[in-house]
Amino acid sequence: MTTKEKIIKYIEKRGSVSAKEIIDYVEISKQATFLHLKGLIEGGLISKVGTPPNVFYIPSQKKDIKNHINFSGDVEKIINDNFLFITSMGEAKEGIDGFISWCNRNNLNPIKTSMEYKKTLEKYNKYRLKSGLIDGTDKIKTSFKEVYLDRVFYVDFYAIERFGKTKLGQLLLYSKQSQDKKMIKNLSLIIKDKIDVLIKEYEIDAVCFIPPTVKREVQFMKELEKNLKLSIKKINIIKIKSDIVVPQKTLNKIEDRIENAEKTFYINDNGGHRNVLIIDDAVGSGATLNVVGEKIKKANINKGKIIGLAITGSYKGFDVISEV
Repeated sequence: MTTKEKIIKYIEKRGSVSAKEIIDYVEISKQATFLHLKGLIEGGLISKVGTPPNVFYIPSQKKDIKNHINFSGDVEKIINDNFLFITSMGEAKEGIDGFISWCNRNNLNPIKTSMEYKKTLEKYNKYRLKSGLIDGTDKIKTSFKEVYLDRVFYVDFYAIERFGKTKLGQLLLYSKQSQDKKMIKNLSLIIKDKIDVLIKEYEIDAVCFIPPTVKREVQFMKELEKNLKLSIKKINIIKIKSDIVVPQKTLNKIEDRIENAEKTFYINDNGGHRNVLIIDDAVGSGATLNVVGEKIKKANINKGKIIGLAITGSYKGFDVISEV
């Protein structure tokens, strides 16, 4: 039996083991053990969960998946491009691997469900423009008497029927909750091209990022700004702090969200811009984007268009997305 086979059998027998336990069991050097573990993970034969110093290795079903299920070429590509499953252990499984795991957890036939997933995505993709963005302008116009944004887009829906949160929706939720810089960078890379296209199409020369309300060691929007590296001017938005922090996501009424945004956001900029892009993480009511657009317009900071962009948005109107 090879060392790799010994490691696999040991992990399968124990369920979850630490690197130290594996090193003691196989009786080889630490460096050699980690090389074996890396190869086994890359080959889909085991999985790694946790973060240092609490990292454990567990069995993986990826090998069985590929041997027993064959998807048609177009369906496989759709799943690999769009599907992400975050397990209860916090393991991110993308594409076919994640789809099979999700089907197994829900006792679903993977082949039949894959066709349903394809049809569901086709339904939602009807709302996409050629750029790949989703136009939410008409929906925000039905939510507010006065709209100060010329156009509103989001990169993806936050969730879709039956299958739940989209890949981008999950990356947004878990990267914020876990304050995971690597996950935020991954999300940034996914949306970067679409933002560049938007900037070019609308001749954007200034951008502003909606600042966070809740204090975190790793702030999502700060990391996003750093990762995007946009070569245009930045408009500073200041979030005014109060004695009691009231995040927008905790407010269910649109009126309360509007009041919250009106009284807590301040624009600090000398103006002179043409077209401005406002970037937010998730569109719920759309109140924050619209109020910031109003403040920019009334302060005569720009002379052209104001475009709003959210990473994710609700499919049914601008329902409150309370998780992020």
